[in-house]
Amino acid sequence: MIASTVFLGMSGIVLTFLPGEIISSISTTPNPISTLSFQLLGALYLGFAILNWMAKGASIGGIYNKPIAVGNFMNFGVGALALIKIILEIQMHVEIVISLTVVYITFAILFGYVFRTNPSKVE
Repeated sequence: MIASTVFLGMSGIVLTFLPGEIISSISTTPNPISTLSFQLLGALYLGFAILNWMAKGASIGGIYNKPIAVGNFMNFGVGALALIKIILEIQMHVEIVISLTVVYITFAILFGYVFRTNPSKVE
């Protein structure tokens, strides 16, 4: 939970406060719609980050906090599929996309595992 919080929080801050710089770095001219889209994506990431941070001490898995596990699994699973699909089509910044794909696949697997297993009892 903490690792996903850090990843999503850092991504959210960067996307929210530096959308023009990110858009320019991918060789695209920023416009109001692309800037807004990146800021909304950043807000989404920050929302997931705070959700994960607040749930980090709770039992998650099985029937416990299932919406948190499913939401994170969907976010990272669908994101991983989209990244895998685009890897063969892109020409620039391939190393960044591959790195993001590895992170997304890792978190998708971990949240899938959390979703499918029951938390162990600590006595």
